[in-house]
Amino acid sequence: MRLFHTSDWHLGQSLHGQERDFEHACFLDWLLGQLQLRQPDALLIAGDIFDTVNPPVKAQERLYEFIVQAHEQQPKLDIVMIAGNHDSGSRIELPAALMRRLRTHALGRVHWLDEGRLDAERLLIPLTNGRGKVAAWCLALPFLRPAEVTGPLLGDDYLQGITQVHQQLIGAALQKRKKDQALIAISHAHMAGGAVSEDSERSLIIGNAEALPAKLFDPAISYVALGHLHKPQKVNRESRIRYSGSPIPLSFAEINYPHQVLEVELQGSELLSVEARPVPRAVALQRLGPAPLGELLEQLAELPVVDLLEDPNRQPWLEVRVRLDEPQPDLRQQIEAALQGKAVRLVRISAEYAGAGLGEQALEFVELAQMTPQDLFSRAWEQAYGNPVDEQTLADFALLLQDVQLQEEQP
Repeated sequence: MRLFHTSDWHLGQSLHGQERDFEHACFLDWLLGQLQLRQPDALLIAGDIFDTVNPPVKAQERLYEFIVQAHEQQPKLDIVMIAGNHDSGSRIELPAALMRRLRTHALGRVHWLDEGRLDAERLLIPLTNGRGKVAAWCLALPFLRPAEVTGPLLGDDYLQGITQVHQQLIGAALQKRKKDQALIAISHAHMAGGAVSEDSERSLIIGNAEALPAKLFDPAISYVALGHLHKPQKVNRESRIRYSGSPIPLSFAEINYPHQVLEVELQGSELLSVEARPVPRAVALQRLGPAPLGELLEQLAELPVVDLLEDPNRQPWLEVRVRLDEPQPDLRQQIEAALQGKAVRLVRISAEYAGAGLGEQALEFVELAQMTPQDLFSRAWEQAYGNPVDEQTLADFALLLQDVQLQEEQP
């Protein structure tokens, strides 16, 4: 059996106010080509399909057009997608009945039956091989919010609730599977030890309190397809537990990530290989600096000029980081003037001061679009009270934020 593992598409994302639909369209076209070329039996999309719980109409159209095209191209392809922490679980599941006609399974939430029993049946998806036989069972684990795994019958311990979900789902899968059938888990979670990018991955709760241990995934599971962290990586160096990473760089911190889709080969329940399929970068992200203003202006002058025959949608996104000894009121004007006629698109300027008595003051130009709610809360707290916010207050704020996000998901 052959699988494709991808995650963190973040359809509808903008980069400092600039929409990225062109880049996502290029990725989905490439992915359709890879599906045609490699003929996998299943495609696993491990969450954060959209960038927000209320994605733009264009982003939703991209997803559903892709699913239709993939099914028309390969009628026997199974697609399993789960909600991530950026997604609305109810929105992901809304067209589930229609998508099942296209062999696509959309799981956004876990459901509980009486006496704290997990409705495991709906989270177990049969995956068929080229001969039409069930070769594997997919254990679908969408992002688990505290409200879904705690309560009167489950207790108040968030991590214990998550453990119960895993234990009950794996137990049901072990009972259902037959000889030589593999168990494949798809999950959107922050696993302990995972490397997080510096500015584009929203904390699930706060700090590392939510990081899950790899031991949640029983050794009987042949492969774990993870989403949430944007850097491709193994968990605890285990070949069977992996993040595929995001298909495009979602911030300038991810410029050097090897963006990819993973191709997984299994023979029965044995994992044979996991190979990366690099995703071509439709639009480059370019970073200049930090450097003194004069040096940066020289670098800007050396950038290539616009070629009228080239597609302007492919011009690189540019971030300029300048080091100043004193304030420059016309800094943006100087930089924009230097970029006149250049084949780049400026999306961000940041400045840091290193003058006498100023110390290091980073990011003079801070844009709201690049800051998480936790960042804004921390800044407001420090301005109001003169001290950094403590961990307990941050945790309380994170729980409040989750409540607000859940309310936003309600239709």
